[in-house]
Amino acid sequence: MHVALSKVLVTGWLSAARSTSSASTFGASRRRATFSVRGASTTMGVEMDGDVHHKADNMDRLEDVSGAYKELLAKLNTITQLGRCQAVIGYDQQVFMPKNSETAAERGAQMSALSSVIHNMSTDKGIMELISRSESDIASNPGGKFGEAARLLEIERRDFLKNERVPAELAARAAGHQAKAQQSWQVARASSDFALFESDLSECFSIAKEKAECKRDPDSKLSLYSQMIDDFEIGMEKERIDELFGEIREALVPLIAKVLKSENKPKKDCLVGSFPVDKQAEIANRLVSAIGYNTDFGRTDVSTHPFSSPCSPKDVRITSRFTEGEWREGLIATIHEGGHAIYEQSRPSSPYKIDSALSLGAHESQSLFWERHVALSKAFWRYAMPLMKETFGDFDYSVDEVYGAVNAVSPSFIRVKADELTYPLHVILRYQIESDIVAGDLEVKDIPKRWNDDMKSLLDVDVENDAQGCLQDMHWSALAIGYFPTYLIGAATAAQLEHFCRKDIPDFDDLVEKGEFSKLKDWLTEKVHRHGSRFKSLDDMLESQLGEKLNPKYFIDYLTAKYSELYKL
Repeated sequence: MHVALSKVLVTGWLSAARSTSSASTFGASRRRATFSVRGASTTMGVEMDGDVHHKADNMDRLEDVSGAYKELLAKLNTITQLGRCQAVIGYDQQVFMPKNSETAAERGAQMSALSSVIHNMSTDKGIMELISRSESDIASNPGGKFGEAARLLEIERRDFLKNERVPAELAARAAGHQAKAQQSWQVARASSDFALFESDLSECFSIAKEKAECKRDPDSKLSLYSQMIDDFEIGMEKERIDELFGEIREALVPLIAKVLKSENKPKKDCLVGSFPVDKQAEIANRLVSAIGYNTDFGRTDVSTHPFSSPCSPKDVRITSRFTEGEWREGLIATIHEGGHAIYEQSRPSSPYKIDSALSLGAHESQSLFWERHVALSKAFWRYAMPLMKETFGDFDYSVDEVYGAVNAVSPSFIRVKADELTYPLHVILRYQIESDIVAGDLEVKDIPKRWNDDMKSLLDVDVENDAQGCLQDMHWSALAIGYFPTYLIGAATAAQLEHFCRKDIPDFDDLVEKGEFSKLKDWLTEKVHRHGSRFKSLDDMLESQLGEKLNPKYFIDYLTAKYSELYKL
C-alpha cells in the first residue's frame, strides 16, 4: 500500500532535511532508502534576494545589520542548493538511469562525493562561529524585531550541535553497517529466515542507540528512544506517543473485530479487470492535477515504488506504478504522492530550514488528507465516476459500489497492503517492538515470536513465515529506528485537520463533488504549509492553528463513523 512507506527515501529525510534543507524523497517507498532523512503565506512576507529568507512583514532584516548573519545565509544557501542537486540525481537514479551494476557503481561514487562535500560544509566549525556572532548581533540590537532570524539560528544551532556530537568514526561505521545490513536483510527475506539477519539487526540497534546517545544533549532528560524519534518527529516524546497510540489501539481492536464479523461486506469486483496502463496514468494525472498538484513545476513518472521528490519548491516530482489487472493502487498512490508534492509546492520557497517541512508526521498528514479524506470519500467518487467511465469506457459501476470497494477491509500480513482501518495496528506493533528493544525489554532474537504473537492478538492473523512477518520492512536495516510511529501520527493529524477544515468550510463535500479543491488546498496552506519549521513540534503547530494539540479522538471518530456506516454495524 502506497501509504505505507511514503517517506523513506531515496536519499532520505532528516539529514537531508534537517542538515541541508534539501529535498527529501517521499513515497510509498519511503520504500527504499539510504535514510538521510529532512510556509509563508503573503502575511509571512515574500522571498527576498538570494541571500535572505522569508520574513514576516513586521520583522526587521538581521542581515542589514549583521555581516555574520548575511555570510551565514550565503553558506546555508550553498549547502541547500547542493542538497537539491543530490535530489535531482537521486530521482534520476530511481526513474531514468540505466539499470546495470556499472552505472549504479558510478552513480554511487557521484552520490558519495556530493554527500561528503555537503557533510563537510554542514559541519564546518565556521558555521557555528557565524551562528554565535549572529546571535550576539541580535543581542546588541535590543530594539530590533528579529524573531524570524532568531528562530532560524535556533534551528541551525540545534542541528549543528546534534550532528557534531556524532564522531566521524561512528558515522562511518553506521554507514558501512547499513549497507551490510540491507544486503543481509534482502537475503534473509528472500529465504524467509530471520536467523540470517539476526546478528546484523542486533548491530543495527546497537549502532542506532550509540548514535542517539551521542546526539542527546548532556543536560537532556529525553529517553533514548525519544531521542531516536526526534530525528523523524521533532518534539514528540515516547510518553506522548504511548498516550496517543494507546487510545487508538483501545478503540480500533474491537471496531475491527465488529467489521470483520459483519455480513455486509463490500464487493471488490470493480477493482479488477483489464485497465490499460496508459489509461490509468491518464486519469491518475488528471485527478492529481485537479486536487492542486502543479505540473508546471513538477512531473509524473513511473517507478518500482511510488515516491515524491522535491528537488526544490519549484521542481517537485512524483512517481506512481500501475498494473493492468487492477486500477486502485496506481490511482490512489498518485493522489497520495500528490499530497506530499502539494505541501512542498505550497511551503515558502527559501533555501533555509525555517521554511522546510516541519516533520515526517506533518508531511504524512498532507498526503493522507488528500488520499483518505478526499480521494477515498463518497463525494470524490461522485466527481470522479464520470471521468472513470470516460477513460475506461465500459466501467459500469455505481458510486456506492466503487466507494465500498476502495474502502473494503481485509486483514493482511503485509503493512504496505493494509487498508486504512487495520493499518494503524501494523504501526503500533512495530513501534512497541522497537521501543522495547531499545529499552532492553526485548531481545532481537525474540522478535519473530513477539511479532507473530502480536499479529494474532491485534488482527487475528496467523503469520506463516518470516518474510510475511518481521522481515517485510527494510527500516531497521537502514538504522531508521523511531521512524515507524510517524505513519500513524500523520494519519491522526490528517483526521484532525479534516475535522477543523469542515468547520471552516461547511460545503466541503459539495466542493469535492464538484471537483473544486482550491479552497481545501488554500486552507491547508494557511494552517500547515506556510509555517515551515517555525513551530517546535507538530503539537505546537496544531495548538496554534487549530486550538488543540494532536488529539486521536478525531481519527477514532472518523474511522468509527465511516466503517460503521459502510459495514452497517
